[in-house]
Amino acid sequence: MPIEPPHYALPASFGQTLLRGARCHCPRCGEGPLFRKWLKPVDECAVCNLDIREQRADDFPAYISLFVTGHLLAPVLIFLVAELALGAMAIVAIIIPLAVAMLIALLQPSKGAVIGMQWWNGMHGFRKERLPQADEDAA
Repeated sequence: MPIEPPHYALPASFGQTLLRGARCHCPRCGEGPLFRKWLKPVDECAVCNLDIREQRADDFPAYISLFVTGHLLAPVLIFLVAELALGAMAIVAIIIPLAVAMLIALLQPSKGAVIGMQWWNGMHGFRKERLPQADEDAA
């Protein structure tokens, strides 16, 4: 009995894998949900049965979120101080809620992208799975 090919397509590149994870979808198939709660990954993908339990994102998604938020808010802060000449309390009242909202919004996509990176590189219990042309491109 011949083995049927999977009904999903493996990602063609590292970027596509990161994008699948950032969209909170399984990095292997791109179809199944990656999270069962806000930051709690599913044990395994409902579509391709990828075991996600071994992932170790740890604090890296938080560092990514802080880095991106800081770099995006720096020009805003400079604009508020230099151009609008707002007082300290007005700046704090604008920047703090904006920073918190950005951090919360970026945390889950960052974690998904980190899980995708781990899957692509075969880290933490994941098996390296690539399309034949992806192996040639990576070399």
